Amino acid sequence: QVRLVESGGGSVQAGGSLRLSCAAASGYSACSYVMNWSWYRQAPGAEREFVSSFNTDGSTTYADSVKGRFTISRDNANTTVYLQMNSLAPEDTAMYSCVLFCNDGRRSNDYWGQGIQVSVSS
Repeated sequence: QVRLVESGGGSVQAGGSLRLSCAAASGYSACSYVMNWSWYRQAPGAEREFVSSFNTDGSTTYADSVKGRFTISRDNANTTVYLQMNSLAPEDTAMYSCVLFCNDGRRSNDYWGQGIQVSVSS
């Protein structure tokens, strides 16, 4: 079981920036093959939505709502993923969760962080 720990959330004014981090704190050896890292978010009263992913081939994917403002990256060890969020807007307010999709040699699994709050005021 991989345990993911997120950090970097908080409250900012519109136009501000935050950088989220998500580290595999333990159990990472359970992943024989990492498929991708992703960030999702869920605003109050809304469904969870995809934000961004860092894919196996090194490519990145973004939701249209964050394209050009958010940047996903990872460390060389592939144990930590980051989400740099610029030009934040009130509609970015949500609980952000990172997800690690990996294969343990037999099957694919997804591991979720506990979530971290981002609040943007106008």
